Amino acid sequence: MAVKSSISLTDEQHAFARALVEAGRYSSVSAVLQQGVELLRRRVDAEELETAALRELLSRRRDAEVVSAERMDTLLGNMIAGKRRAHGLPT
Repeated sequence: MAVKSSISLTDEQHAFARALVEAGRYSSVSAVLQQGVELLRRRVDAEELETAALRELLSRRRDAEVVSAERMDTLLGNMIAGKRRAHGLPT
């Protein structure tokens, strides 16, 4: 279902939308604006998902075991050595 809505555009925005229509990329200025709103909706959805993922990561990090600097050095050293072996490089 389509809902009619009245909006205001700057001269520059309207010229840009008209240019897209005249270039044949969209059938109407309305189609340009619909696409713009859809892109904005997708961006907002992606930002919300990213925020949720970051919150989850932070929550897991808060609840995780603390690794000492020495232990982290050992873990990273082992990881690097494994990568070097996998690529045939000296360890």
